[in-house]
Amino acid sequence: MPTIPLGASEPHHARQVAEGFGADATLYDRTRPRYPGALIERIVASSPGADLLDVGSGTGIEARQFQEAGCRVLGVEPDERMAAFARRTGVETEVAAFETWDRAGRTFDAVVSGQAWHWVDPVAGAARAAEALRPGGRLALFWNAFQPPADFAEACAEVYRRVLPELPIFSRTVPDVETYTALLDRAEDGIRKADAFDEPERWRFDWERRYTRDEWLEQVPTFGGHNQLPPGKLRDVLAGVGAAVDALGGAFTMGYAAVVVTARRRP
Repeated sequence: MPTIPLGASEPHHARQVAEGFGADATLYDRTRPRYPGALIERIVASSPGADLLDVGSGTGIEARQFQEAGCRVLGVEPDERMAAFARRTGVETEVAAFETWDRAGRTFDAVVSGQAWHWVDPVAGAARAAEALRPGGRLALFWNAFQPPADFAEACAEVYRRVLPELPIFSRTVPDVETYTALLDRAEDGIRKADAFDEPERWRFDWERRYTRDEWLEQVPTFGGHNQLPPGKLRDVLAGVGAAVDALGGAFTMGYAAVVVTARRRP
């Protein structure tokens, strides 16, 4: 299981990686994991109302989950292709980077960001979120962290070491949620520096999903940085990862830890 490059750890590749997600918005939306219902429910329950702003809303994956929970959601997404897909699924979305987005005086009960806050400046983003939140409003930043079976993780890492020896970031296995510690620390530090929130909290929700070989191989090309691979290299990666799934009987259970950094806007 490869480490997925994130903007926080690979800044020189961040723009290319971020722009690649919209190349096939339909595939991204179909294959990317959702978030556990307990996470959605807790954010909604801890917010003072149902007006929600989704930062880096992408194709609207978490926005639709919040809509199903009774929220009114506005998305802010820098990629027009992703935003267009979200609009087709019923999520009102404005195209902008959050740091420069014009909120036009609007305020919200919650500002959330799923799998996207690492593309946002942590201090400027937290300050913008504070401006957009009503007193007592909730800021909630969350990610799905992979927790693959150990044998599958090592088999996949070996595939990346063989196919992409020049890109060692892909060959590091993902042992647990510790991989995301730097992102969580960075988000917390930005919230504190914004000086508008109560002390940040961390929440965690463990869940799992069963994948067939085809389901997993369909998702792999949507991982950060994979859109930059030469077609032949990507084919070799998919062949090797497919063989690793075959060795597990053609399917496997992926564990996830949905990790959250959250804070309440001070009155």
